[in-house]
Amino acid sequence: MTDYNQQEPQTLAGEKPAGRPRMKKLGLLLVALSFMLYGGILLVPFTPFATATKAAITTGLIITGEISFWLGALLLGKEIVAKYKRYLNPLQWFKKQDSRDN
Repeated sequence: MTDYNQQEPQTLAGEKPAGRPRMKKLGLLLVALSFMLYGGILLVPFTPFATATKAAITTGLIITGEISFWLGALLLGKEIVAKYKRYLNPLQWFKKQDSRDN
């Protein structure tokens, strides 16, 4: 007799595990959050805090932005990060335009 509670679910050869889309969404959310945190640095000079407090807030935003980005990159995987890195590199934008002109 087989215990059905202990059997692993069977998947088709090309089927991905059910948890993968959630991890991808979480990774994208973390990367987007990192951009928002870095954008928040631009608002810090306009706050009514003392200079030392503004420096601490800026440092905190930088550190949390980096952590958020790298955790998101870890969840997304090497291929997706390389793809987005290519899109965000301004040097690649100009290379694409030059290749179209020729």
